[in-house]
Amino acid sequence: MTAILADGGQKTSTFVRILRGLVAVLVVLILGIAAWLYDPLPENPGYDALAAGAAHYDAEIIRDNWGVPHIFGKRDADTSFGLAYAHAEDDFETIQEVVAATRGVMARYRGADAAPTDYVVSFLNVWPTMDQHYATDVPADVKALADAYAAGINLYAAEHPEATWAGLAPFRGDDVVAGFIFKTPFFYGLDKVLQGLFEGNTKREVAQAISLAPNETHKAFTLAPNTGAELGSNAIAVSAERSGEDITRLLINSHQPLTGPVAWYEAHLISEEGLNITGGLFPGTPLILHGFNDNLGWANTVNHIDLSDVYVLTRNPENPMQYKLDGKWVDFEVEEVSLPVKLFGPFVYPATQQLLRSKHGPVVERDGVAYALRYTGMGEVRQLEQYYRLNQSQNLEDFMAAMAMNALPSINYVYGDKDNNIAFIHNAQYPNRADGWDWAKDMPGDRSDLIWQGYRPFAQVPKLINPQSGLLFNANNTPFDATDGPDNLTPAMFPASMGLATNQTNRSLRLMELTDGASPIGRNRLLEIKFDDDYSPHARPVRLRDLMVGMDWSGYPDLLPAVKHIKDWDLSTDVENRHTALVVMALRQQSRNDSADESPAAMAAALRWSVDYLTRHHGRIDPRWGDVSRLVRGDVNVEIDGGPDVLRAIYAAGDYEGGIARATHGDTWISLVEWDKQGHQTADVIHNFGSATLDEASPHYADQAVMFANKKWRRALTTRAEIEANASRTYRPGK
Repeated sequence: MTAILADGGQKTSTFVRILRGLVAVLVVLILGIAAWLYDPLPENPGYDALAAGAAHYDAEIIRDNWGVPHIFGKRDADTSFGLAYAHAEDDFETIQEVVAATRGVMARYRGADAAPTDYVVSFLNVWPTMDQHYATDVPADVKALADAYAAGINLYAAEHPEATWAGLAPFRGDDVVAGFIFKTPFFYGLDKVLQGLFEGNTKREVAQAISLAPNETHKAFTLAPNTGAELGSNAIAVSAERSGEDITRLLINSHQPLTGPVAWYEAHLISEEGLNITGGLFPGTPLILHGFNDNLGWANTVNHIDLSDVYVLTRNPENPMQYKLDGKWVDFEVEEVSLPVKLFGPFVYPATQQLLRSKHGPVVERDGVAYALRYTGMGEVRQLEQYYRLNQSQNLEDFMAAMAMNALPSINYVYGDKDNNIAFIHNAQYPNRADGWDWAKDMPGDRSDLIWQGYRPFAQVPKLINPQSGLLFNANNTPFDATDGPDNLTPAMFPASMGLATNQTNRSLRLMELTDGASPIGRNRLLEIKFDDDYSPHARPVRLRDLMVGMDWSGYPDLLPAVKHIKDWDLSTDVENRHTALVVMALRQQSRNDSADESPAAMAAALRWSVDYLTRHHGRIDPRWGDVSRLVRGDVNVEIDGGPDVLRAIYAAGDYEGGIARATHGDTWISLVEWDKQGHQTADVIHNFGSATLDEASPHYADQAVMFANKKWRRALTTRAEIEANASRTYRPGK
């Protein structure tokens, strides 16, 4: 018995030794993996190093009683420095997001959901483009502007180290220029084209996309479900004659996310070198993107031009790192893309991804097939320069000279000035494609003659100046409907290979229904048009409503009352309307599920969702639209009229928590600019929330929200006397 116990004890002792050995190996392995993954962010430089650049600039910031910064400087660079500091006071976090995304290191801070953004930075060749062209193609005055902006951000970071992301400072002037290379293709949807290629969706209606509108469920620059919310816009110019009041007017009415990296921030820049311009800009931007000075102004709208081409490549079956071009096998350029992805704390996974490039452009590999993408904006670094020249413009000649740089890949322009000129430009870098091909389809990748080089000259860009009727407009629609007179552009004027937009929106349809080519459009009438909240009988939402009504509902008898209710809708989105909620919520749900699926089952599912939602939260299927559609900001929660794709554009891309459709996109910063017959300019403006775009403790976090919902205005302050009379704070950063 003793021997047996002794033997058993020996076996136990052996097992323990083996177990201990395995644990030791495991510990060593874990420690090795931890050491491999351990990559803490470096500390930022100290105050003296970060603040040193501020000594080269002197800006005076006067905050008015709405918190809007009016920035005075001797040089344009001084105003850029002051703008950076003022904007950082209001939204330093988003500015840092933009810089991290532009550098391709967002996943280092945000984890795997942000890795697609970092990959896109490499895919778009942002930093190699900077390396190749920044020194030679960016003029000294533009570099000075970018460097000054970086100095302003660095000063704020020096003063607020606790708010500065580890390892992100110092901020650099090339971050600013590179930001335009990275972001501008998003405005014609290149990110969705790319995502569609990865998803295998040839229609390019993607299930997910890189989000530029943060909400409760995701942050900016992370991959999120595609909500279908548009980055649209309205722009209207009315000549003095058409106004009936001898006043030229320009309505600036962009539709953006209400928060995030492409939400509007209002500022006024004044320098002794000639700047005196008010308008909207995005985080990370040292100038006004659209707005007005004493002499002129412009509004931007997104256009839907075909500006990218997909080529199907033939790979060498004996060497997959080659593709066929003009009968020969050509080597791919191969790049190893590094994507550091945060796991937790200081631990980072060093992901890598192989990226191929052909003569056409970057390559997406899917299901054994290689697709090359060629797109507008490749290799372009002059975007900031063109915006600078636009900011410096003082008349139509200056403005058109700046536009002729043709450095911006897309975006429409609607223009007005004190000399009673109005203009529309369907702007883009139009690829110099060969005629005779259907460029909307995938192209053969084995012919070098189909690899277009360069762009059509600005002289060929569609434009309409001073039309007969005295009215110009764009609502993200075809350029062939830009005025209500007889001199619209026509498709016959342009080759099909330009890929011009042919679509209509509800907003463009309503603009045409509300104008007649002759009746005066004075201030009150212009505002009636801008805040129109109806759908056209010919708009897609009405077609879908009619499709629902005309369906066979015998299999869904419980939904018949809802069908009758939506049939009686008068197409309005007024806050008092008791039919709007059921229709708009159902159509939003159908779009979320699959906008292309218009089957009876899909439509019934969307209607049922809307019925259940409204009944659960409001106890009825017919609540007032204003009880559902809300503008929410901090403690402000106010009803707002409008809806998707109406001229009073309000989109709700959130989760509808608490029974409300919280506005997330649409009408944001709006301006109505006027020049009387003596050329004197005045302007009214309003912001959807307020100047403090991220600071919840600021009195200006939501001080304009109720006015915005009620369609009220602020008078823009453009002279020093007006600004000083309404000043709430005056200071000089770094002094």
